[in-house]
Amino acid sequence: MSFFDSIIAFLQNGGTFIYPIALVLIIGLAITIERWLYLSSVNRANQKALSLIQNALKTGDVAAIDNHAKNSNAPVLNVLKSGITRLSNANQREDVEYAMEETIMEYMLRLEKRTPFLAILANIATLLGLLGTIMGLIAAFSAVANADPAEKANLLSASISVAMNTTAFGLITAIPLILFHSSLQSKTTTITDSLEMVGIKLLNSLSFNKPVDASQSK
Repeated sequence: MSFFDSIIAFLQNGGTFIYPIALVLIIGLAITIERWLYLSSVNRANQKALSLIQNALKTGDVAAIDNHAKNSNAPVLNVLKSGITRLSNANQREDVEYAMEETIMEYMLRLEKRTPFLAILANIATLLGLLGTIMGLIAAFSAVANADPAEKANLLSASISVAMNTTAFGLITAIPLILFHSSLQSKTTTITDSLEMVGIKLLNSLSFNKPVDASQSK
């Protein structure tokens, strides 16, 4: 029997609870692929933008940064643009910082979107596997109670094997989803940290080139 045939046989012998667990797996994989592609796209856009504004960021050249921001939708440039826009109305460091933090929080909602569902789906898959096993064992013992004594051992063994397949498939589904969830969270944190880092670099360069008047900060 080939590996593919073994998988088909495993699913066929798992009982009815195999199907909702398989649905959970499909949904989890779809979310993982969509989030991974989105986060990878954002990360590439940020890296490309950072390579263009690296020198301008060091020198506090807000005109150059704003010019690049007009020609790109990279989140890192939008964060800097929000700070530069606020800079024209207020010269205090805190005002610029709050403007960039607001934009970062808006992007965090997009970056973290749907990722928490993976942890929920992993728990659902595990619970469905346990429920399927319990229901399978109940059905197995009920069938054995009315079976011929000579067939009870074989019937019980086969029924338990089918019931345990549900738990196994639930765990097979849950473990990768947990790993995917952790991986996406790590990728999201990396992007968020890069946005915060760039904001701090802009604030430091502005503070270095244009110190805030002490009388205005009171």
